[in-house]
Amino acid sequence: MATASRRTFLKQSAATLAGIGAAAGPFGGLAARAANGPKWAQENGGYGPLLPIPEEDTGEVLLHLPAGFSYRQLSFIGKPMSDGVPTPARNDGMATFSVRGRTRVVRNHENLFELPAFGDPSRAYDPRSGGGTTTLELNADRTLAGDWVSLNGTNANCAGGATPWGTWLTCEETTNGPDANRTFVGTTINLTQKHGYLFEVPASLGPGEYRKGTPIRNAGRFAHEAIAVDPASGTVYQTEDDFAYASGFWRYLPPNNPMADKRVADGGRLQILKVTGQPNIDLSHGQTVGTTYPVEWVDIEDPDPTFPQGIENDPAARLVYLEGESKGAAKFSRLEGIDYWNRRIFFVSTQGGSPTATPNLGGGFGTGWGQVWAYDIRSETLTLLFQSPSQQVLDMPDNITISPRGKSVLICEDSSGQNFLRGLTREGLLFDFALNAYPGRTSDEFAGATFSPDTHTLFVNLQSTGVSFAIWGPWQEGLL
Repeated sequence: MATASRRTFLKQSAATLAGIGAAAGPFGGLAARAANGPKWAQENGGYGPLLPIPEEDTGEVLLHLPAGFSYRQLSFIGKPMSDGVPTPARNDGMATFSVRGRTRVVRNHENLFELPAFGDPSRAYDPRSGGGTTTLELNADRTLAGDWVSLNGTNANCAGGATPWGTWLTCEETTNGPDANRTFVGTTINLTQKHGYLFEVPASLGPGEYRKGTPIRNAGRFAHEAIAVDPASGTVYQTEDDFAYASGFWRYLPPNNPMADKRVADGGRLQILKVTGQPNIDLSHGQTVGTTYPVEWVDIEDPDPTFPQGIENDPAARLVYLEGESKGAAKFSRLEGIDYWNRRIFFVSTQGGSPTATPNLGGGFGTGWGQVWAYDIRSETLTLLFQSPSQQVLDMPDNITISPRGKSVLICEDSSGQNFLRGLTREGLLFDFALNAYPGRTSDEFAGATFSPDTHTLFVNLQSTGVSFAIWGPWQEGLL
């Protein structure tokens, strides 16, 4: 996910849309047809137009939503949490869990550079690093029952993913550390630990019960974005958001049985995706929607390197990928949101897509406005499902979640202008579900969209604003 700092320094410079066939159940048929130009779902996905909706408690308009929907702001930066720690900044990826009959939300905080760890410094993985996670617990009426630190001392916790055994795998989107001690903006930082890893966070732990985080080093040291777990095998699929260079699509094969052990062990194998017969194919542009590639997986021999002293974060972040590239790995542009559905892994390329009349010149690897891909676990094939033809159609997709009824993919936009939550249906149709209308912060990105275990509530963040929302309403009337 693009950080506010990276936006400030690197983003100030200034196809075809196709469907997912509806055969064989939700998302059962992959892109089988293409259409000329964007297609929009009838009646905005069944929900009707977006309207200014007042927040449940204050009456202030912070979001535009369809009629009938309500929302509550749950927390904001600096507000003391239940454990006395001020709420950290930069809310990002999230997932929900049912714990003793209540909904819990585990939430990332994408604080980077050198900052004092929030919470207890003796439990921090790195006391000079200000990232981590917090956990929120909700009452039945969607008011906040409590919130607390659940991991501290990590760095640039971007997204992650829930596991089927009730934990959250949080991702560090940086490779800074005592070795790579130069940031992407050229400043020097003095961290005490290597970063760029996955960390597992139990959702069941209450206030003050968190432990010092342990990195899963063999899952790779690179700019992790998000993960999705295949419950049939326990394989952890991972996206990489390398802003400056090509990114890879990864998977981690744990050495244990995570479903039985209820945790991911270190010491497994890291692999990167390769298109069979087309080594180093650049999938960031030039593809036609509906194209399907046979793929294979390549082992990485050194998933946890120590980098040359003084190297900057951006070149350091690509070194593990370079081993994969030497073995034919495919190239993507900024892989971000990911989710699992019915033995398929759906993921987005934020700046992927063929150049258009108005290419994306915001910096980074790729000049498109976004792609949605699907990897079929059973057939080991990769299909391009959607490609935004312009900034006005879909502008830099980021976090995603599959709707509980399997009718659409809900996409968080990370635009430099207006930001929407948008749905992409099985038929390749788009619709708008929410618009950021937060006063003075309308260009802040949506992040962390996730539904409650009972499917009745959508939780989502405005990242730089540092607020979290609960949204509820007549979901059954539309395609979420």
